Amino acid sequence: MTPTVLTIAGSDSGGGAGIQADLAAFRAFGVHGTSAITAITAQNTLGISAIHEVPPAMLAAQIEAVLADFEVKAVKIGMVPGPDHVRIIAGTLAGTRLPVVLDPVLSASTGRTLGRGGTLEALREHLLPIVTCLTPNLPEAAALLALEEAVDEKAMRSQASALLAFGPRAVLLKGGHGLLDEAVDMLATAQGTTRFAAPWVETTNLHGTGCALSAALAAGLALGHPLDRAVASAKSWLRGRLIAGASLHIGHGKGPALAPEAV
Repeated sequence: MTPTVLTIAGSDSGGGAGIQADLAAFRAFGVHGTSAITAITAQNTLGISAIHEVPPAMLAAQIEAVLADFEVKAVKIGMVPGPDHVRIIAGTLAGTRLPVVLDPVLSASTGRTLGRGGTLEALREHLLPIVTCLTPNLPEAAALLALEEAVDEKAMRSQASALLAFGPRAVLLKGGHGLLDEAVDMLATAQGTTRFAAPWVETTNLHGTGCALSAALAAGLALGHPLDRAVASAKSWLRGRLIAGASLHIGHGKGPALAPEAV
């Protein structure tokens, strides 16, 4: 039977991130994608011009409809626009014991804040304790910990481990912001920290990389892969897609990471 994965995230009208990137990643891994939209964004490769939050009751109805019919094997959570949405998601997923991957999308790559006041605190209190793997980038990890951004691998290891105190069973801290000579991610669990590294890909088509990586990770967990294998597979797949689409020009800004492969 084909595994089903649920993504709970925002919609990107430019097709590069959010729900659209998640569903593309699910298809690539051979799993069936379902969705619950948290917010509708008006955006393109240049940035976000408007955000409309989906009413919390409608968000709950979407999640409940999917869980009532499909045998969901994993959940990926992306953009959550407000604390009330956080509580809805946490309450609806509580007791399901499903693998949950949380990509804490706190701001867009253009710098725009994506969560209202209180969202960060609600994530810490309600969602992090039920998460299987938290996948923050360096700014998101710093925000969750109320610290300065990590500047080297030692600090990355320390911050990844510190985030475990909020309750997630694992933390994949992504260093893909040009910090180091390689694209280095740190996977922290109660057993220790594992380093994942790969050469940088020369491309400006990076919109939606975090969404795609976390969705691919959720797909791996839905397929029954152990966490370290799912991380390695997701990272390798995303790097391949970045290489394949590096020469493409879509839009006038930062192109999508999951652009069609060059032919």
